[in-house]
Amino acid sequence: MAITAAIPHDKGIDNTLSLSQDGYIFIKKRVDKYQSNLFETCLLGQKVICISGEEAAKIFYDEQYFKRNGAIPKWVQKTLFGINAIHTMDGEAHANRKLLFMSLMTPAHQKRLSELVMEGWQASISKWESAKEIILFNEARNILCRAACQFAGVPLSEFEVKDWAEDFSAMVDAFGAVGPRHFKGRKARKRVEEWISDVIKDVRDGKLKVEEDSALYAMAFHREIDGRQLDTQTAAVELINVIRPIIAVSFFITFTALALNEHPKCKEKMLSGDSDELDMFVQEVRRYYPFVPYLGARVRKDFVWNQCKFKEGMLVLLDVYGTNHDSQIWENPYEFRPERFKERKSNLFDLIPQGGGDAAKGHRCPGEDITVEIMKVSLNFLVNNMEYEVPAQDLSYSLSKMPTLPKSGFIMSNIKPKFQTTAI
Repeated sequence: MAITAAIPHDKGIDNTLSLSQDGYIFIKKRVDKYQSNLFETCLLGQKVICISGEEAAKIFYDEQYFKRNGAIPKWVQKTLFGINAIHTMDGEAHANRKLLFMSLMTPAHQKRLSELVMEGWQASISKWESAKEIILFNEARNILCRAACQFAGVPLSEFEVKDWAEDFSAMVDAFGAVGPRHFKGRKARKRVEEWISDVIKDVRDGKLKVEEDSALYAMAFHREIDGRQLDTQTAAVELINVIRPIIAVSFFITFTALALNEHPKCKEKMLSGDSDELDMFVQEVRRYYPFVPYLGARVRKDFVWNQCKFKEGMLVLLDVYGTNHDSQIWENPYEFRPERFKERKSNLFDLIPQGGGDAAKGHRCPGEDITVEIMKVSLNFLVNNMEYEVPAQDLSYSLSKMPTLPKSGFIMSNIKPKFQTTAI
């Protein structure tokens, strides 16, 4: 029989307030304090085990021990993911729906979306030339909203782009929020779901013709393992789960620009447009800057790991930000060093900004490769296709705010195109 040991317990009756105050570093701060890769705390009135590190990620993504159903709070479902989304599913039902998502993330789809994003950057720079200044985050989310909808097959007129981009962004901004930000995200989701549901109905009724290899067609006519077609709202929720993450890359793009500004020597290495240099820089942006703070799952059955007993039904949080800054994995983790990826061997459980494990089989984000390609295209454009100045502004970001972003949104001025283009 396995011997269990007492694990560190966070002080306090309930540490929900501390979670909101510490944000991204809530788990990491305590892992360092207790010198343990796991500890127990109380959040929203329930016992929770927090785990961090590469080995923690491996066990967290082992489906014989963990399930996702019941792990995502309703307030997150009602803003970020949607009710009955793939993120709440397990077993064969999850595998069947995951195949649907993976079919939309092929290299051909990645190439098409990257081309649409590049077209968006090229079309925007002529407008920016005549502007005194622009806020990169706002412009990036507009570009990505336009590209994502075109990629998915969803009709979107130019005058609608800004409003829908703001709604998609509000849904992302609400996942770690309370009060006004949360309710803004819920209202945004309601509007977006009503819009996309109407689009789904039009496709099913034959009023709207779309390409059969589009995400819109796939979601409209997908069937579950029992042969039933998705109900309209669920089809809309999952189509939104294709579009929304693409628009959320605007957070990464803004941090990419911040990294360029903070590390000009790195920028010099990418003036040739070398794909390897771009890839290393993008991966370090994804590792270094905050995006997802942590992820949750429920214990499927009693088991012991690291001398700790995990009881069936218990909520477990995996420290995403802390794992990406774990000194046992990354040398000098709080230094921005793209060269660390030069000869790095692939690992499914150490670099986990969008989850860990095998995306094709588990709960890792299926759009991770698309995220990387969009970031590379955008980085290449910022470095090799435009010139700009960065005026004085507040570029700080708070690790207490989830998700976080440079406070100014990254203001750019005196924008001009470079007349040579460098392809990836």
